[in-house]
Formats: sequence, C-alpha cells, structure tokens
Amino acid sequence: MVRAAPVAQVLSPVIALFGMAMLLPLAVSHALADAATSAYDLAAAFTVATGALLWLATRGFRGELQRHHGYLLVALIWTVLPAFAALPLLVGIPGLSFTDAYFESASAMTTTGATVLVGLDQLPASLNLWRAMLQWLGGMGVVVLAVAILPLLGIGGRQMFRAETPGPMKDQALTPRIAQTAKGLWAVYGALTVLCALAYWAAGMSGLDALIHAFTTLPLGGYSSHDASFAYFDSATIETVAVLFMLVAGVNFGTHFLAFRGRSLSPYRNDPEVLAFFLVLLASCLGIAAFLRFTGVYPDFIDAVRFATFNVVSIATTTGYASTDYNQWPIFAPLWMLTLCAFASCSGSTGGGIKMIRAQILWLHAGRVLKALLHPRAHLVVKLRHLRVENSVINGMLAFFVVFGGTTIAATMILAVTGMDFLSAATAAVASITNTGPGLGTVGPAGNYASLTDLQKWVCTAAMLLGRLELFTLLVVFTPAFWRRSRRPGAGARHWRAAPPHATLCASRRQHDIRHPRAARRVHRPVHRPGGGAAVDLPDEVDPLRRRLRPG
Repeated sequence: MVRAAPVAQVLSPVIALFGMAMLLPLAVSHALADAATSAYDLAAAFTVATGALLWLATRGFRGELQRHHGYLLVALIWTVLPAFAALPLLVGIPGLSFTDAYFESASAMTTTGATVLVGLDQLPASLNLWRAMLQWLGGMGVVVLAVAILPLLGIGGRQMFRAETPGPMKDQALTPRIAQTAKGLWAVYGALTVLCALAYWAAGMSGLDALIHAFTTLPLGGYSSHDASFAYFDSATIETVAVLFMLVAGVNFGTHFLAFRGRSLSPYRNDPEVLAFFLVLLASCLGIAAFLRFTGVYPDFIDAVRFATFNVVSIATTTGYASTDYNQWPIFAPLWMLTLCAFASCSGSTGGGIKMIRAQILWLHAGRVLKALLHPRAHLVVKLRHLRVENSVINGMLAFFVVFGGTTIAATMILAVTGMDFLSAATAAVASITNTGPGLGTVGPAGNYASLTDLQKWVCTAAMLLGRLELFTLLVVFTPAFWRRSRRPGAGARHWRAAPPHATLCASRRQHDIRHPRAARRVHRPVHRPGGGAAVDLPDEVDPLRRRLRPG
C-alpha cells in the first residue's frame, strides 16, 4: 500500500509556494487598479493556508520518497494545483463555472493553450498575466521547481524528477545532484524568458504584452492577451521573434544547459534530435509556403513564407499561436501541421507529443524489421548517432505509441458520440493530448473550446493531463498493482540482491542447497561483469539480463 505521509509532506510546501506565486498578479492588480484585486487576496490566502495546514499535519514524518511516491506526487500536483489556480478566475470572472475555470487553469499548466474565455482584450490585465504565469510555471514543471527545495526538507527528489521529466531517456543525469540539475534548468529557462521579453519589447510590444507573451512562448503554451492572438499585432518583426524563441524552446533544455555551462555549441551537434528537428520544420515551412502560393491563398511568395513559417512552427512545437485563420487554408496544410505537433518537438523540451527521438528510433526500428525480413539470420541493432538502442527502450516506445494512439482514438470517439462533428472531435483530441491547443473546425484558431459541453471539456482536460505527463506517469497510478501492498522478503516472492564475491557465493549456495533441496536443481552459470571484476553466479531465469550489459 502506498503511504500518503511522504507524498503529503512534499505536496504541502508546493501548494504553499504556489499560493505565494499569486502575489505577482496581485501586485500588478493593485498597480493598475484593474478590479481583480479581491480575486488574489482570497485565493492566495486559501492556498497558502491549505499548504500550511497540510505541512503541520505531516511535519513529524521522516523518510525517503520511493519510486511509487514520485508518480503519485506528480499526479497529485498536476491535478490538484489547477484547482487552486482556478480560484482567481472563479472570483475575478463573473459567471465562470468551475468546469470552465479548471479547464482554463489545467490548459495553462499543461501548456496546452486551449481556452474557453472570450473577450481577452477586455479581461483585467492581472488575470491575463496570471494565465501566462501558469503556463510559465507549468513549462518546465512545478515538480522540477519543488525538487530544488527538497534537500532542505531532507527528502530526495530523484524519483519525482524521473516521473516528471519528459522524454524516453529519463535516467540521463546532467549533474551529479538532482537539485543542482533542477536549478540549472530553471536558470536557463529564466534567462531565456528574460531575453524573449526584451526582444518582444524591442520589436514593438508594450511592456505588459511583452512579459505575458514571453511567459507563454518559452513554455510553448500559446496563451495571448488578445482574442486574435498574434494577428492582433500584424507585425513581421514580432512574428520573427516569436519563431526564434519557439524554435529555441522546442530543443531539449538539457542541451541548452550543457551548451551554456560549457560555452560550446558541441552539445547541439551531438544531440541526435536537433538536426532532425530543424530539417523537418524547414522542409515543412517551405513545402506549405509553396503549397499556399500555388493554390492561390497568397499570391506573393514572401507572404506565403511569412504566414506558413509562423503558423507551422507554432503548431509543430505545440505552442498554439496563430497569425491568421489557417482553418480557411486548403485542408492539406492544417492537417500536415497537426501531424507535426504529434512528434516534432525534442524530448526534454516544453513541447508535447511523442517527441522527435521516439519518432527517430521507431523509424530506425521499422527499417530493422524490413532488413530482418530479407536477412532473417542477421544480427541487426538500432543505433542512433553510433549509440546502440536497447530492445527494452524500443519496446517501451512501442508501448507508448500504442497507448498514445489508443488514447487519442478513445478521446475522439467520446467527443464524437457526445455531439461534436468528426473533424472537430479528432483535432480537439489530438490538440489536447499533444498539448497544442487549437485544432480545426469549431476548435480552430478563430474559435475556442467555449462551445463544448461540460463532459467534452472534462474529456479534453483529461487528455491534456495525460499528454503533459506522457501517459504512463498518470496511468500507472490507476493500476491495481500500484496500490497493492508489496510483498515482504520471504513471503513467496523472489528478491535478488547484489551478489557477494564468487567464493563466498558458492559457500552460501551450498548451505542453501542443503536446506532447500528443490532449489538446488536450478542450474547456475557464472557471469563476468563487463570491464573485469569478480564473477557472479545467476540462475538461468535471470541470465538473460547479461544481454543488457553488452557494450554498444
């Protein structure tokens, strides 16, 4: 059974810190006198008080987070915090239901960018800032921020970091200490946000608009303070700034961290995703621009390149900005853009979808399968940049792809059976689970999700949360095995631990065989550790693990 005490102890300061984050829009509301001050007073007080009471109830607990605690904590943070984030919206926007408020805050924290609000230009400035802040906080994950303070509580954070980090390579450490890694990532994230805000301001945005859109560009969120999104500005210069920083945010932030720390571009050259990411986007931008030019949508090729580049990069990186209603383009162009959002972003970025590295490895695996049909006895391996990809990693990616596709189909069917037309239902499901935001049809760039029923909004909200936590992190919490009490050693389950030196192991085995004759029938074979060292005996059923130890 999963004990709740260690999870609640770490969740409490996260809730309290989240309440303190409301002080910034509160200060802006006081400065601008935008009539939303009371929304933050009540919401901040209630959130901080809840976190403090939860901490007082669990302050006597001392322990270490286990792997299952990490998954439960991440699931709770991403489902509970949007409820607190919805409080300023509920108080500050008259007539807003809890479903709409939770949808809006969950969409913000998952960096989806789907909205149910109309009249953003007339919305109090502090509420637009709060929506943008939610996306900024959700970009790299509130969990990663919390990891930086966990050493102060005497609780390790690697289990949470593994559970929240996007991408298939969760075990790669950028620094020896997880807290140092979290701080480094946030330093890069914060520095790029400041540069983005300054660039927007220099390009012609007002100071507040520059800050709001910087908060939504780096997390690839897509919220804007205007209903028309970037079409409100109608500026090629501002669009260029947005494209540059969306491309930066679409690359693994771990790669940015290594490049900044080493003051070198070699991490970008060594990252197998970066080249593929830019080549796919370059080919897509030029291809769609040529398509729009030859279909007569934009007679001027320069205009075609401008609008194609901005909207393709925006959707492919799962940002969700729009500079025009691409719903009116020939259907091939927006469908290709939505296809890109499913895989174009790099792992470790703030984008959604299955990630570029998964797409690369699955493509290479498909090639290996075709070669195996021609050469069935050949020993074929999948290599990415001269690095061997283990079959266990490929199997995990195949499972992820199956669950991703199944979840998308299920969401589409539920939305369709509740009354949405197929185009709107399918694109809303894809846009939600990839954390993109706008789809096509009624949920296109010229519309929003306000027309959906409450059930349809909850379906999209669930898809957003699943997509942001990469499916398995959230789904594992709902499995019976997660909540089942683990067996104690000696209660019928076999537990393998680090083996002693060979001679000691042989002596202990002889004693074991005398006491347990049936167990002595198992055949043991020596395994030599790669790189030398003492030989270790493992039973036949564990012997296949040697294959995972082979060097590439």
